[in-house]
Amino acid sequence: MSQALTRYQSLFDSVRSRARRPEALRGLDKLAATAAMRLRNRRVTPAWLRRQAELIDALGPAMRGHSEAALADRLATRVDRGRADEATVRGALAAVREAARRETGQEAFVVQLMGALALYHGRIVEMLTGEGKTLTGSLAAPLIAWRHRHLHVFTVNDYLAARDASSRAGIYRRCGLSVGSIQQEQDPGTRAGIYARPIVYGTPKQIVADWLRDQLRLGPIRSAWAGRPLLAGDGAPAALVPGLRAALVDEADAVLIDEGVVPLIIARSRKADEQGQMYKDAAALAARLVQRQDFTIDAVRRTATLTARGRERLGPMFDDLADPIWRARRRAEELVRQALSAAYCYANGRQYQVVDGRVQIVDEYTGRILPDRNWEHGLHQAIEAKEGVEVTADRETMARLSFQRFFKSYPFLAGMTGTAADATAEMERTYQRRVLVIPTNRPIARRALPTRIFRSAEARWAAAADAVEAMHKAGRPVLAGTRSIEASEILSRRLWAKGLTHKVLNANFDKDEAEIISRAGLGAGTGHGPAITVATNMAGRGTDIELDDAARAAGGLHVILTEMHGAKRIDRQFIGRAGRQGDPGSCQLLLSLEDELVRLNAPRGAAVLRAMARAEELRGRLLHAARALMRLAQRRSERRDRASRAQVLKQDEWVDKHIPGM
Repeated sequence: MSQALTRYQSLFDSVRSRARRPEALRGLDKLAATAAMRLRNRRVTPAWLRRQAELIDALGPAMRGHSEAALADRLATRVDRGRADEATVRGALAAVREAARRETGQEAFVVQLMGALALYHGRIVEMLTGEGKTLTGSLAAPLIAWRHRHLHVFTVNDYLAARDASSRAGIYRRCGLSVGSIQQEQDPGTRAGIYARPIVYGTPKQIVADWLRDQLRLGPIRSAWAGRPLLAGDGAPAALVPGLRAALVDEADAVLIDEGVVPLIIARSRKADEQGQMYKDAAALAARLVQRQDFTIDAVRRTATLTARGRERLGPMFDDLADPIWRARRRAEELVRQALSAAYCYANGRQYQVVDGRVQIVDEYTGRILPDRNWEHGLHQAIEAKEGVEVTADRETMARLSFQRFFKSYPFLAGMTGTAADATAEMERTYQRRVLVIPTNRPIARRALPTRIFRSAEARWAAAADAVEAMHKAGRPVLAGTRSIEASEILSRRLWAKGLTHKVLNANFDKDEAEIISRAGLGAGTGHGPAITVATNMAGRGTDIELDDAARAAGGLHVILTEMHGAKRIDRQFIGRAGRQGDPGSCQLLLSLEDELVRLNAPRGAAVLRAMARAEELRGRLLHAARALMRLAQRRSERRDRASRAQVLKQDEWVDKHIPGM
């Protein structure tokens, strides 16, 4: 195929995908669509998957007897784009399983075959942490790519995308498929070559941004024929992403749900940073106001509201400033409110981190820094002014798209994660995809120790340090989870005070991530003691902590979670680092009534329990009441996040309806 024809095909596929607009359903229509989806998918049940997987497993001995040439011939008989019968799919999956065994030395279990079949049939699959989702996905990916020509495999960060694309390349090569991963530092020419491959790994941020840039480049054209002028010139592709055909999402709840709170925005800096002083002046004005008298703070929504007294006090302050912007009372008050939000609702070490003189957002779900993202509407500049760093130029939005809207544009969508069941209703409503829970290969040996709740954060940190010390003396590796960079450093200081050597894994030490994780499962052995790791959510997804013999003999990894997260799924992800594939392990929650979750979502209940508590550690009825309060706070947080995601999707649907040329 000539280069020109390839470029035209890429343009054609992109325009065709662009024209595919997900239908926005409401009320009874949405209920009817969900019921119809369940009816269509009623055949693919866990029992049916197990029967099919056992039949595939029975083909294993024959496949192992094939020569390399014979196996290559089997793999050349692909699942075509038609509707393949069950026997053909079983044979193809058995051949891919054997290719994976020869390439990696790993032979898929029956439960992994069940998961691969469920993915092939377009399901969202829950497989608990440690059950081999990477191998499961690499069995399903060739079948999906054969059938749909191009497959995008999404994961949560560039590191995992590169790792999995590299480690699975041999399997795909045996299947006649090439693979690549999209990385932050790649130029457009390199990306175009990777997107042309049958299987492409990447993060939602990278691939959605490239898709949006394509749409900006294409403008209002409605057909590939009309876009022929874009093919002229230096040979650069008119569209980097050659259409949306099939998506396989790793860590599906993180990508499809957690990422859905914030839309992806393509923006450009304005011509000059003429407003830096304005944000600094707003920060200075905000510092002169008194909370509750001049303004109030809604910590849940992270907004500030000026009182009548506050607006009255600001009047003379505005008059003292020379910039004409302060004569526009409405805009002036908005700037001060933004400065107050920056000062009282956003904290260094929690929502952001100052790195090399720049304010960088920290993803609260993954604990990772998002180096190329900024908050909108001047909030980022307000935080920069608060921190006393250089105020960057405000940005002009050129295009925006929610992740929900993007993923609904794929004709085929499947996903896998360790915690999908908690989001079943939202997966079905938003994406019209069924969730299936795959059983574990071996019984879970992880023990859950009783949750302990303390009156104050100070008492909780002391108890956490004592618990780490006790497990360390027992010869067991420990993983202590915190919600923020700030909290991880608080616990680290406690451990150093006890003389306990440990590693900290947070956004400040992300370059050491691979080494820290590789040693996190070590027990007491020659030259080292049991590993102690203090980590944010960076250790909660995509990390495989392998135990050595000493750690396994001592009782396995012990996970301590020092705060509940805004969603139960994230707690489960972190706890799931222990007790993988039948390994021994244990977990425990150590919480306080001053934790952010309960302080923001159930403040009155927390205040009552603190007043009633006579000892630092709650016991008896107070402990039961505190547990119920914590879960109530978590449900409220989950409900608020669902509402935020629904609002983002509504905004996209409004754009579809009123600006059809976009």
